Amino acid sequence: VFIAQSRASGSHRDVEDEELTRIFVMIPKSYTEEDLREKFKMYGDIEYCSIIKNKSTGESKGLGYVRYLKPSQAARAIEECDRSFRAILAEPKNKSSESFEHDYYSNNTRQEPRGNTLPFCMQPEFCSFEKNESRIQESVSKRLSVVSRLPFIQEQLFALFDLVPGLEYCDVQRDPYTNSGYAVIQYSTAASAIYAKYKLHGFEYPPGNRLTVIFLEDGSDSSE
Repeated sequence: VFIAQSRASGSHRDVEDEELTRIFVMIPKSYTEEDLREKFKMYGDIEYCSIIKNKSTGESKGLGYVRYLKPSQAARAIEECDRSFRAILAEPKNKSSESFEHDYYSNNTRQEPRGNTLPFCMQPEFCSFEKNESRIQESVSKRLSVVSRLPFIQEQLFALFDLVPGLEYCDVQRDPYTNSGYAVIQYSTAASAIYAKYKLHGFEYPPGNRLTVIFLEDGSDSSE
């Protein structure tokens, strides 16, 4: 993973830097901050670890933050850590942490359990969608359609969407008359597809060319 940074930003830690060095992870509720540090120190120099706790009981919510000194270390942690941690880049601190936690739970707990995964979804406040009708009305699936004004390169598009765990296939097609790009992406779970659409719809790839990402019917029951 290569991360470019403006020379004008110098060496100070700005908001953009924060977005690239702080990761958000799902952990067992028994974990302490020391346990969290021990699990993630192999990927780079950690500035701090913190565990999110219930304000009234002090009990861990099973979520935590790890902040590294360098963006490349955070990227490595996301890429190489065990998939059970569901590691993603954390939203900047100016976004409501509670809404981010909620989005994260909604995207990561609504899938079939595999192997001996721990049942993290125990608290009802995290197991239900927000009371947002537009979010529920949208027909979601595990399959996405990606459209671009420019043609895609199979390997590059696969690498881009493979940043979201669970990519099953990437099928790139090209219109010989318009030279525009079109691809079908499929993930193993709807949660991964939702997150990929959320992060990559409108993403400029290459710079100046915005991607359009929408859900495609995959034959599954969208009400799930």
